[in-house]
Amino acid sequence: MKARIHRTAIIDPKAEIASNVEVGPFCVVKNKVRISQGTKLLSHVIIEGSAEIGENCTIYPFTSIGFPPQDLKYKGENTKLIIGSHNTIREYVSIHRASVGGDGITLIGNNNFFMAYAHVAHDCKIGNNVVLANAATLAGHVLIEDGAVVGGLVAIHQYTRIGSYAMVGGFSGIGQDIPPYMIASGARAKLFGPNTIGLKRHGLSDVTINAIKKAYKILFREKRTLKDAVKKVRDELSGIEEVNHLLEFIEKNKRGICR
Repeated sequence: MKARIHRTAIIDPKAEIASNVEVGPFCVVKNKVRISQGTKLLSHVIIEGSAEIGENCTIYPFTSIGFPPQDLKYKGENTKLIIGSHNTIREYVSIHRASVGGDGITLIGNNNFFMAYAHVAHDCKIGNNVVLANAATLAGHVLIEDGAVVGGLVAIHQYTRIGSYAMVGGFSGIGQDIPPYMIASGARAKLFGPNTIGLKRHGLSDVTINAIKKAYKILFREKRTLKDAVKKVRDELSGIEEVNHLLEFIEKNKRGICR
């Protein structure tokens, strides 16, 4: 089945459009762009640069994808944007290709849902099953792990990490890493405990959730140094995969951990 391209769309001859792709009215697809089969550009979508879009994505009107990074260091280097499959990208979302100083790739996984006006800056790495609510804003080099939910009007500082299945409340400012499985909120965000409801929805067992709760209390509620708290959690709960991931995330932090 050939791609269905509306007569008002502008497609560069060098762009690679797979079968069964739908390109709606007034879309612009420039050279170096690759779009895999089943993806739909509804209307008024602009994609440029070295951008790859996976299968069965749906991209809504007035989105801009693959544009140069908003970075004064960038001087036109050949960087990339790679977006996986089954992503929903709503109205006015902007996703930029990478800048210099990283690995040259802005990378987005599969099954993500980006609501209207969300922004993903250069060199961000987003996993799978992530939700960015309306006007969530990611600065450069942000890492978001699988299953995280970022609320509306959230601003995330560059190089900050959001852990797996964490939830960030709306209208928050994130300047330090949010550990996996936790809830964080506030103008200068702080932790409010494990994301219990979210963890249940994702199918984690009661044993695992209780272990995460215990780890949270040791790490963030007891009067211990972080180094001492990490050691105690590892000694008492090391058999739980999710707890091990939580500890590894904390130990790799560079911007500090939200407490």
